[in-house]
Amino acid sequence: MYEDIRSNKIKTGVIISIFIIVISLILYYICMAFDMGPISIIIALSISIITSWASYYNSDKIILSMSKARPATHEENQKLVNILDALVVSSGLGVTPKLYIINDAQPNAFATGRDPEHSVICVTTGLLEKLDYYELEGVVGHELAHIANYDIRLSAVVTVMVSFIVILSDFFTRTFMRGRRSSNSDDNNGNTILMLIGLVFLILAPIFGKLAQLAISRRREFLADSTSAKYTRNPDALISALEKICSDPNELKSANKSTAHMYISSPFRDKKIEKSSIWSTHPSLDERVNALRNLK
Repeated sequence: MYEDIRSNKIKTGVIISIFIIVISLILYYICMAFDMGPISIIIALSISIITSWASYYNSDKIILSMSKARPATHEENQKLVNILDALVVSSGLGVTPKLYIINDAQPNAFATGRDPEHSVICVTTGLLEKLDYYELEGVVGHELAHIANYDIRLSAVVTVMVSFIVILSDFFTRTFMRGRRSSNSDDNNGNTILMLIGLVFLILAPIFGKLAQLAISRRREFLADSTSAKYTRNPDALISALEKICSDPNELKSANKSTAHMYISSPFRDKKIEKSSIWSTHPSLDERVNALRNLK
């Protein structure tokens, strides 16, 4: 576990550094396309650094807003609060994450935040309604494991930064592909190489973002499943919960491609994809169930 925590912290630093470079190049290209001259590199670096800082310190707020989540209350969600309190003790985490609720019929859950002290566990109303006490305990234990392993920091940073890159890419396709700046195609100011690199990154950034999400998702799901079984000493309950979650036909309305990898199970119900593939954000149900059964 400690090796995974260390690895997640290193990966977060690497991803933030890559993000600053990619965003700087993209913004530099955009600024040069608007003939902003030498000040372009200053603007690009400033915006990328500020964006990285804001993404790191406000990732949980951004993701909760994207997910349309609301704070859980002790009165309405007594069972959930009790489960979390008991698991915090058994896990030895030392801090209690905040609880949030998404009003949606699909049973699902995710955890987010930059560290355990600023962590959040978010569940849907469908999860609370369709799972029994021990199944819900298994799911909450899974999300608590993501927090303890610092998966949440890496996942949240990737989610927010990928979303920002997608926004920039969309801006490019809507503005520059219309030929708005075509009149300057013969202008050579000595910055052609950097501008071309920025253009390449602008086009490929969403693909890089998808690959980054896939790279951090699968192994951590297996680890969180096994850690949950360790906390609860009841892998059968988590197996039952996963089967209910994966078989539920409802779509999660607030989910999008940027946040899909964060959930305990993919929120998209594509019946054509039954097995884990290179493009899957999660291992298949069979793979996870088999791994849990091997723990017993």
